[in-house]
Amino acid sequence: MRASKIFLAFLLGVLTCPVATAQADFPSTRTLIILPFENASKVPGIEWIGEAFPEVMGQRLNSAHVYVISRDDRVAAFDRSGIPQNVKPSRATMYRISQQLDVDYMLVGEYNFDGQTFSASAQLMDMKTLRLSPAMRGSGPLPRLLDVQNSIAWQTAKLLAPKIAVNQQEFLQAAPAIRLDALEAYTRGIIVPTRPEKIRYFRGALRIHPDYPEAILQLGKTYFAARDYPQAAKVLAGASRTDSTSGEANFLLGLAAFYTGDYVQAEEAFAFCASRLPLTEVYNNVGVVAARRGKRGAAEYFQKAVEADASDPDYHFNLAVAFYRAGDITGAARQLRETLARRPNDAEARTLLGSIGATTTARIPLERIKSNYDETSYRQLALEKQDAQEAGLTGVSASRHAAFHVDRGRELLARGLHADAEREFREAMQRDRNNAGAHVGLARILEAKKDAQGARAQAEAALRITPNADAFLVLARIDMEDNNLARATQSVDRALALEPGNLAAQALKRTIGDKLAEQMQSSPQQ
Repeated sequence: MRASKIFLAFLLGVLTCPVATAQADFPSTRTLIILPFENASKVPGIEWIGEAFPEVMGQRLNSAHVYVISRDDRVAAFDRSGIPQNVKPSRATMYRISQQLDVDYMLVGEYNFDGQTFSASAQLMDMKTLRLSPAMRGSGPLPRLLDVQNSIAWQTAKLLAPKIAVNQQEFLQAAPAIRLDALEAYTRGIIVPTRPEKIRYFRGALRIHPDYPEAILQLGKTYFAARDYPQAAKVLAGASRTDSTSGEANFLLGLAAFYTGDYVQAEEAFAFCASRLPLTEVYNNVGVVAARRGKRGAAEYFQKAVEADASDPDYHFNLAVAFYRAGDITGAARQLRETLARRPNDAEARTLLGSIGATTTARIPLERIKSNYDETSYRQLALEKQDAQEAGLTGVSASRHAAFHVDRGRELLARGLHADAEREFREAMQRDRNNAGAHVGLARILEAKKDAQGARAQAEAALRITPNADAFLVLARIDMEDNNLARATQSVDRALALEPGNLAAQALKRTIGDKLAEQMQSSPQQ
């Protein structure tokens, strides 16, 4: 009853006042749920936009200091509350679900369209103090919908972390370039209930925008759920390896390839996942595929899975099978007993354990693949660890704090976690604009995104701070792509002058030389 009265006051606007943001300059991670915006317009055909707001804004606001609840988790919470997906819940119900998810903030909003101007407003509710922020607003022509959404995302970011957000221009420039009709098709795809409809919409989004990462993932997931593994593998093989969706996309690719018997592709996809994040299910699956291919070393991966999560009986079972194949009967028996301690009715484990010491040779069962992918839990734990590391940096100079984020960004970039690395480099730049490493790191990420103009600007910014071989290499690669080989040669030579032993620079120098030789051979003889 008390909660209902509080929310009634909320609906009446009694609690409308500034959100209480953390007082620390660089606050710890907060969790945020973005609810579908309400359609206040009477114009038909734009109801899909309500769900597009959480999709677009969620991607923009997920950061080192804000963890955005995914749509899957939100829908699962609705399911647990008995709310069908096609039923629009009241705000009071949404408030209750947000409480169940134990989020720090809830973002609610609405949008309108008068035939000329599209407008939207949103408010951020502090779930601890039950206070609402002033309304954040954006407007423009309907074809500029993403600009409106990104503008409100920027205003929300400033409320959540006023001292760490990048400036508005950088924030808006970093927005993915998605056409409105592609966004509409994708959003309708996640809303519609049937698989054929989902496939039609996601395929439509990809016809418009072939490299749309979220559409690739969702289309692949839809085929996978229908057990059309060959088609799922075909779609997911086209997923980017530098996008935040790459982990889940490659995990599903690995499963789809595994179920079609393509163990080479499965192993390659799972190995990529393992290089990104140390997830137990990934280690397990790398081991399973290695075992199917008759490779040594499967036990090593199963051992890693057991060490990371000793509560899962399947990891113990797989390790037991690997030990049994290798002739380690004692180790196999120990792991089988561990399996049965956690799953007493495991018939395969009991049969294999009973055969140990028998006169007849037992049939060796197959190792068990894992189909769950829990990157969310890992990231939440990583954010908690990050908060502890940030707390340990209290009082250090801005330059040292920036260097910490640059080092972490480089580590993430080396593991292929480009979105996470970009956040680290941008945070380093916010703390110290004169950190050349932050500019170079961001230049490399923008280069990978095919944003040559942005990458060049960041590389040149780094060089204005200090001569840097990596920055010169970014410029050289961009110029080589533009077929400006003379300028590319100058940049790579300057990189080698700074670091004569730089292997990447040496390789790039050879590549440019080969291209110059090709041009000379193909040019008309004088």
